[in-house]
Amino acid sequence: MAGARRSRTGGKGVAGGAHILIVEARFYDDIADALLQGAIRALEAAGASHDRVTVRGSLEIPAAIAMALDATARSKKSYDGVVALGCVIRGDTIHFEIVSKQSARGLMDLSVARKIPLGNGILTVDTEAQAWARAKMDEADKGGDAARAALAMLAIKRGLAKGGRP
Repeated sequence: MAGARRSRTGGKGVAGGAHILIVEARFYDDIADALLQGAIRALEAAGASHDRVTVRGSLEIPAAIAMALDATARSKKSYDGVVALGCVIRGDTIHFEIVSKQSARGLMDLSVARKIPLGNGILTVDTEAQAWARAKMDEADKGGDAARAALAMLAIKRGLAKGGRP
C-alpha cells in the first residue's frame, strides 16, 4: 500500500495574511477534535488566521460554508479559503453512501462555483479505527492535509491573479 505524499506547499509565504474558514462536523466529537487540531496547527504554521463554524454532521458542511460566504460577502470581510472537517463511518445502511457522496459533491460545487480554495478533510471510512489512523496528527493528519490543500489552492489563485502561472 502506498504511503501518503506530503506537499511542502503551505508555508508562511503562501498564506501571507490569509483568513480561512473552518467548518467542522461534530458527529464524532473526539475524531473532530483531532482533525481540528491538525488543521489549526497547519494554518498557524503558515501564518493564516481562521474562524470556525460547527455543524452536527458532514452533510450540513456545504450549506454552512455557503451561508458563511454569503454573510461575509455582505460585510465585505471575506474568507480566502475554506477547510471542511468531518467523519463519515460506514454503517449497516446506505446512509454512508448518501452522506459521503453528497457532502463531497456539495463541496466541489461550492469550490468551483465560488472559486474558493477549499480543503476537503471529511473522512469517509469503514471503521472507527481507520478514522483515528487518518485523524491523528502523528499518523495521517488529514485535518492538517485539508488545511494545506486549501492553502495550496490559495497560492494558485493568488499566482493566477497576479498574471502568473499556477
